[in-house]
Amino acid sequence: MSESTTASATTDDDIPETDESLAPAEGWHVMHLFYQIDRTQWSMLTPEEQVERKTALTRLVQELRQHPSTQLLMFSMLTPRADIGFMLLTPDLRDANAFEKRLTISMGPDVLVPIYSYFSMTERSEYTTTAEQHGETLKTDRGLTEGSEEFNAAIAEFNARMQKYGKDRLYPNMPDWPVFCFYPMTKRRSGEDNWYSLDFETRRQLMAGHAAIGRTWAGKIRQLITGSTGLDDYEWGVTLFAKDTFDVKGIVYEMRFDEVSARYAEFGDFYIGIQVPLQQLFQQVSL
Repeated sequence: MSESTTASATTDDDIPETDESLAPAEGWHVMHLFYQIDRTQWSMLTPEEQVERKTALTRLVQELRQHPSTQLLMFSMLTPRADIGFMLLTPDLRDANAFEKRLTISMGPDVLVPIYSYFSMTERSEYTTTAEQHGETLKTDRGLTEGSEEFNAAIAEFNARMQKYGKDRLYPNMPDWPVFCFYPMTKRRSGEDNWYSLDFETRRQLMAGHAAIGRTWAGKIRQLITGSTGLDDYEWGVTLFAKDTFDVKGIVYEMRFDEVSARYAEFGDFYIGIQVPLQQLFQQVSL
């Protein structure tokens, strides 16, 4: 029997059933889910049925938010592309899969119509400054002597700060800021503008400058970069939270002049929404 024939002979009986966790080695799974409301389907329900459907979604949201290490955020979307958005963070892939399906049918068949979704994972940055690199900066910029008490204290402080930074990237606590923006992006591979043909040190220096711009928006923008290489159509998902749409517009505009974006970035569609409590969400979308 040929190899291809052998493979095609596999049946469901050959796949063992298991409840084993599919949590990753580190980080969480992240799903951005966007829906339109089928107003025709909704209008066909009686007022009592409409209350039941909204109650069902409310109970599901409460249930998912009580699930271990799970966060579920809700948005009233501003663009015609979508009416309602969810951002789900949870460790286990099986849970992410089940929760997404349950959210989709939570208000009954065909009421929430999936428009766009994006799947990614929280991740560390490969361009994070190392203790050795920071040590060189301490010696050149501050004139500290390696091994001195002041040098060792500065390295210890740096290590503690970077440990918190890494934890916040992998296991973030999402903010309740009202303005939400999501877009996917990929690094360009085109002729001389091929990000992946650059050596690591060049990429690291470019990203350091890019990050420096982002830090100027601290206190105005909360950002989460999630990785999706091999998981979705782009390589990263970018989620921004702000208290003012002016700041979202401002940081995206400023970043586009930086070489990392201007020369090497490709962007997908932007999704803008307002983070609201569930009861306010129903009012916001006129349900």
